[in-house]
Amino acid sequence: MIRRRRITAILAGLLVIAVLAAAVKLVSGGGGGGGGATHAAIAGTPIGSAARSPTHVSTRSVKPTKVGAAAGTATTAVTGTSQVTGLPSSAQLAADPGTGRPGTAGVPVLMYHVIAAPPPGAPFPGLYVTPDLFAAQMHALQAAGWHGVTLDQMEAYWKRGVPLPKGKPIVVSFDNGYQSQYTKAFPVLRAMGWAAVENIQLTGLPPSQGGFVAGQVKGLVAAGWELDTQGFSHADLVKLSPSDLHYQVAVSRTVIQKKYGVPVNWFCYPSGHYDATVVAAVKAAGYLGSTTVVPGWAGPGSDLDRLPRLRVLGGTAPDALLAQIAAIRSNGPPPASYDPT
Repeated sequence: MIRRRRITAILAGLLVIAVLAAAVKLVSGGGGGGGGATHAAIAGTPIGSAARSPTHVSTRSVKPTKVGAAAGTATTAVTGTSQVTGLPSSAQLAADPGTGRPGTAGVPVLMYHVIAAPPPGAPFPGLYVTPDLFAAQMHALQAAGWHGVTLDQMEAYWKRGVPLPKGKPIVVSFDNGYQSQYTKAFPVLRAMGWAAVENIQLTGLPPSQGGFVAGQVKGLVAAGWELDTQGFSHADLVKLSPSDLHYQVAVSRTVIQKKYGVPVNWFCYPSGHYDATVVAAVKAAGYLGSTTVVPGWAGPGSDLDRLPRLRVLGGTAPDALLAQIAAIRSNGPPPASYDPT
């Protein structure tokens, strides 16, 4: 009788251990897709269709503190030089008094999207630049005497005469946050010692659609890239209500600041669409300025809220890109409002 009770107790104990082990496995994500979703959220990438249109989200539903706390902050890029390239951080630029003689050189700003060959049936094949062609373009720019800088560096040079790297300054910017910008463009620019500008879109571009995956945004920041934004969902800002416009412009900045520990000094108008109301919202949110899709060169006398950019289209040969940059130098400033349709 006693022996039977001992056997029963042993079997019960083994059953408890098995149940506990299964529970631990389930919580750790080994038994389902919860683990992947968590990593995507921490990386700042959207999770499938969870991202909502700005017309369905009010500022009351946003909790930027929680998002930032979940991800932590990348303070290295703010307080010191880049871990990878030795480029100055935004905080160092802001604290640098400069020479006291504001710079006068004009600066072209390039705009890229996907660094890959366009797949069959791509709706906008012109937004795809192959990796080999991108590398050739960058090397041609370098050979022609250009050197990549950020918008923060450009503004510090114009306002306070903070020295720029040797060479003619040019800004290389990337829109939306495509993963190919990290896997294909980043290695090329890192090898050249150039920083670039990432205009990140916080939702609407999940990894399954080619968006950033965990750690890639922080990798760019650690390498000295400047992190700016197009808002949450690449919305047409001109068509939004005041609360939704505030959400896209101001709340997005707060979320990125807390999540990545960067100032986010520049806004990028989605599809280049803006009017006086949108410009006022950008100013109220504390940005230093904004970039458009109107080709031209930026200069010390430019309206910082309407900086021109040159869209680099797929198939543009390196020598053709150099010619395009030269050709738009004399263009007038972007208009007071812009509708691409």
